[in-house]
Amino acid sequence: MIINAPTVKDARIARGWTQQQLADVSGLSLRTVQRVENQGQGSLETCNALCSVLEIERQRLLAPATATARGPRYRLALIICSAVLTGFVGGVAATLVLL
Repeated sequence: MIINAPTVKDARIARGWTQQQLADVSGLSLRTVQRVENQGQGSLETCNALCSVLEIERQRLLAPATATARGPRYRLALIICSAVLTGFVGGVAATLVLL
C-alpha cells in the first residue's frame, strides 16, 4: 500500500515527535516508520495504526492512485516500449528496402 510520506512526516513533526516516539505510540517498529517516511510503503495495518495515532483520515494518508500508476516507472516503461517498437518498425522497413 502506498502511503503519503510527507503527510506522515508533517503530522509527526507537528506533534514534536521523533520517529522512535511515533513508533512507540503506534505500536510499530522504528524501521516501519522509517520505511513509510522514506519510501511511502506500508501495510494496511500500518496505515490504520498511523491514522489512529496521528488522527488522520485514511483517504488523506493514502497517496493518490494516479501518482503511483503514472509515476516515473510508468513513463520509463512507455519510453522503452516506444523505442523498441520504433526499432522493430525501422528494421522491418530496412529489410523490405534491401529486398
